[in-house]
Amino acid sequence: MFKLFIGIVLLGVGMLVWMFGVEPRLLVTRFYKFSAPELKNLKIAFISDLHIAPQHEKRLQKIVREVNALRPDIILLGGDFVKGHKFASTMVPEKIADELKNLQAPFGVFAVLGNHDWYFDGNRVRQALQKNNIRVLENENLYIATPKGNFTLAGVADYTMRIPDIEKSLKNAKAPVLLLSHSPDVFPQVPKNVFLTLAGHTHGGQFALPFLGPIIVPSDYKRRFAGGLIDEDGQKMVVNRGLGTSLLPLRFNCPPEIVVIEF
Repeated sequence: MFKLFIGIVLLGVGMLVWMFGVEPRLLVTRFYKFSAPELKNLKIAFISDLHIAPQHEKRLQKIVREVNALRPDIILLGGDFVKGHKFASTMVPEKIADELKNLQAPFGVFAVLGNHDWYFDGNRVRQALQKNNIRVLENENLYIATPKGNFTLAGVADYTMRIPDIEKSLKNAKAPVLLLSHSPDVFPQVPKNVFLTLAGHTHGGQFALPFLGPIIVPSDYKRRFAGGLIDEDGQKMVVNRGLGTSLLPLRFNCPPEIVVIEF
């Protein structure tokens, strides 16, 4: 009985060490492949929900190195660059952007802002990014021409803190269309002419039990949009589980991820 008790205690301690000290520091890369006649061998790196604290400088540098090592054609950023709602809890946007300017993609780096960015100071975050050649989209789109194919990239405003206007974001968009949103909760309103929606925000729930999945998902649709590839009647969305943490600094069975979209 005593040995069983010791075993349970050691298991509990081991889980705590893993959840708080190991898994949040991991980086996994998940690949998704899609077929689009207009796009040939185009590679997109998509990262989201960095939540960079003041002590995370080396972590941010590692993320930039890992993304660049994938040699993407385009890099997309899904928002929530800052951590928390208070100045003291986050690395300042200017310093975050100064590191993100080292991201390398021949056809550009583009972003939307998330709810934490707006809790902090969305205009300041946007200005910091755009001063470092990262274009921020909010209810607008742009046509991107590459030797691997041309497409429209649309970016919609944050679902929680702003007013997402999908119709405006898709105005005059030419197919194929990729829609970038911080929150996946816009997905039910996305029209069929959007080839793929990319979103973040959920962190995959951060804590996911084997076979049962995430316990809490910050979405009006709960586990429906928790993470990974969602395909509903042919309408597709990839939800990035994010790189940082929110509320509690833990992850379990839900490691931080870099998403790669290949055509």
